[in-house]
Amino acid sequence: MQVILFFLLAYLIGSISSAIVVSKILRLPDPRTSGSKNPGATNVLRLSGKSAAALTLFGDIAKGTVPVVAAQIFLHDPATVAVALLGTFLGHLYPLYFRFKGGKGVATAIGAYLGLGIPVLIGVGGVWLVVAAISRYASLSSMLAMLSAPVIVWFYIGDPLICAASAVVFVLVVVRHRTNIQRLRAGQENKINLGRS
Repeated sequence: MQVILFFLLAYLIGSISSAIVVSKILRLPDPRTSGSKNPGATNVLRLSGKSAAALTLFGDIAKGTVPVVAAQIFLHDPATVAVALLGTFLGHLYPLYFRFKGGKGVATAIGAYLGLGIPVLIGVGGVWLVVAAISRYASLSSMLAMLSAPVIVWFYIGDPLICAASAVVFVLVVVRHRTNIQRLRAGQENKINLGRS
């Protein structure tokens, strides 16, 4: 019962779309109808600049971290931690409050990995940063970071359930990036613009 409860709570928290909330509060373009039409930090960066993107990123990371940390503090059960990770991630992908049309979940997943511990965050986030610095493709960075996550989680946490949850996250991230993969193969993928304030 507690596993189901934590999954539902994590899902409801994950359903809060930081990109949409930030854009509405600051009266910025709706990321669902502009740019790549993805309600995530990268699209907000392209549409509205670094400040709005930073707020979006913070919100997405926080909603990934909170359920995982709560599961660890209150229950100390790997199964509950695993479903908390999946619940908040799925909430971002399929948000209850926004007609189940969400983002790609990478920042929320990174927040969940922060909840698992700083070493996990450094490993996964480090892969993202290195690939982004070299390629300037957010999509490629995201997929490779999520690919590395199950290995990093296994190395530092060593629990098969949490590792399996990380593997599911990777698969879903790739699925959500299928159009990006097509653009990458065609050489038409947008690069991260670091020039706007």
